[in-house]
Amino acid sequence: MDKHLIEDIKHISHSLFNKNFFSVFHGSISARVNQSEFIINSKSTILDEVTESSLVKLDCQKRDHRWSLASQDVNIHEHIYENIHNAKYICYTMPPYATAYSLKHGKVLPADFYGKQVIGEVIVYDPKNIEDWLERAPHEIPKFFQKHDTRLLLIKGFGLISYDRNITEMAKKISILENSCRLLALSANL
Repeated sequence: MDKHLIEDIKHISHSLFNKNFFSVFHGSISARVNQSEFIINSKSTILDEVTESSLVKLDCQKRDHRWSLASQDVNIHEHIYENIHNAKYICYTMPPYATAYSLKHGKVLPADFYGKQVIGEVIVYDPKNIEDWLERAPHEIPKFFQKHDTRLLLIKGFGLISYDRNITEMAKKISILENSCRLLALSANL
């Protein structure tokens, strides 16, 4: 595996875990290797200590036993890579304030400087029937990204799917969205 990609994933994953954006059982991070291959954390990975052995390299053209080792979010990542050609990195996080904010609001309108300047309005996607969401998610998420000019998808009660060409930019936008939602929640009580 590409040592540079592994180091990028390791560093960002550790940071996101420390910010409580990943939990022990929720979250995934991946990187495109080439047109048909990507690496993703395995389903047993705790995302604060990613190593080369905790990542799985998959080929979208060749399904083998490695697919069964990958994160439960693997189909979401696969379909985003297949449909969004400028996606180099993908991440599924559950930032607590943003996820909580999604339960009561249809969009996030940041009131803070960085939220307004960097991310702007973020639509909250309502998956409606939660019972079959995991089956629909791999198809609905890429369609949303194709239809809207955004790299952040906040899903009501589920969390945040994000992608970018630059892993640091992706992490920065996740953090800014979470901070904006935290500030909105705290200011509501003033």
